[in-house]
Amino acid sequence: MKQISVTVVDPVGLHARPATVAVNAASKFKSEVKVSYKGRTVNMKSIMGVMSLGIPTQSEITVTCDGEDEDVAVKTIEDVLRAQKVIA
Repeated sequence: MKQISVTVVDPVGLHARPATVAVNAASKFKSEVKVSYKGRTVNMKSIMGVMSLGIPTQSEITVTCDGEDEDVAVKTIEDVLRAQKVIA
């Protein structure tokens, strides 16, 4: 299992557009990919799950990947969130 904890810096938080890009990236992996915020954990391959967390700016989130391609999955999701300027 691999995980990263990051702070959301986008002024709007983790909103629909970057969340969709992150969900699409997560969906390409065989590993189980989850995102946690304030004690709630959802499947990062589900846009409805991610959006249900309502993650605002300056929030710490944890992305967890567990499976055969977990190393690549966690790195890719971190890179996607950085490219979308959601995290610094």
